[in-house]
Amino acid sequence: MTLGGSLQARMRSEGSPGFGPSVWNANIRSVRWSNLSTEAEEVARLPGYRDEAVVRHFEAPGAIQTRFYEVRAKSILNHVPAVSQMPFRWTINTFRGCTHACVFCFARPTHKYLDFDAGRDFEREIVVKVNAPELLRAELARPSWEGEHVALGTNTDPYQWAEGRYRLMRGIWEAMRDAANPCSILTKSPLLLRDLDLMKEIAARTEFGAALSVPTLDEKAWRATEPHTPNPRARLEAVGELTRAGIRTGVLIAPLMPGINDAPEQVARILELASEAGAAYVSGIALHLRGDVRGLFFDWLRSHRPDLLPLYKDLYRRGAYAPPEERRRLAGLVKGPELEPGARMRGRIERSPPEERPESPPRRSQGTLF
Repeated sequence: MTLGGSLQARMRSEGSPGFGPSVWNANIRSVRWSNLSTEAEEVARLPGYRDEAVVRHFEAPGAIQTRFYEVRAKSILNHVPAVSQMPFRWTINTFRGCTHACVFCFARPTHKYLDFDAGRDFEREIVVKVNAPELLRAELARPSWEGEHVALGTNTDPYQWAEGRYRLMRGIWEAMRDAANPCSILTKSPLLLRDLDLMKEIAARTEFGAALSVPTLDEKAWRATEPHTPNPRARLEAVGELTRAGIRTGVLIAPLMPGINDAPEQVARILELASEAGAAYVSGIALHLRGDVRGLFFDWLRSHRPDLLPLYKDLYRRGAYAPPEERRRLAGLVKGPELEPGARMRGRIERSPPEERPESPPRRSQGTLF
């Protein structure tokens, strides 16, 4: 039956994020999903997907209602255009949208292609490519595939908490292992340790690397900017465990946000713990604000850090990037080994964008974060 107005009103009254027209007009049957046991079903048609998506919805950690749209993708290896600054040419995204809900996430605008918004929908309307492992195995076996490096975690996090239910990554790693295909992973979650056995098998056969993103150890800053991510100290512990297992692992301090997580003593503590964990490298990237992310981040500043709003309006008044001098200052907070471009994956390098403003940013004092 067609989604009725009463159900639509009830979903909205319960705090459910808004859908685009194509989703509200989908055919739906009532559903509930708990502990991987389906009690009922819901279906919806998403732009760009031929078949209807099976929708499961349940409360995420923190009692946040989240919907998962299970789709059968047509392909899983994504080609990165040659004009891109990324040091790799192929990526895999098992999810579209991310429950981590990081306020600064650059991937948010991609959700608009699905008639969702870049704000709450990106965090609560998650597309799951349930056939990703089988697709990857088939695509790696094609005669035309040349065994290039594949980077995971470059858009949305494949180890966001729903991966604990879907377990897609084990099939992904098994396909990579069997094809002896070079690959890497960037994540904010120690859940990747679940698959350490497969990572070790891949590393024994081909090039493999991991990186954990740790923007801050300050609890208030962490909870405000990355509200549904695992504890950053647990991420650093995962670096140690991966390193002890022989996996080359780095730490990404990103994004570095002026006045929020750029206090030298805070960055120094991350560097200290990363060193103790045996991290192979530590890199940092300055915040960039493209498209809808700019407006969302400025809205966040108005709610959480209105004192910083004038600074950010000045730093980013000419575009998505902070001025060159500010980027150099932030990069100087993180001192790690230089890597050849071929040895880097996303998160290990900040390539300077075109100069957007010649003048220096205003001098400011470093105060408390929150």
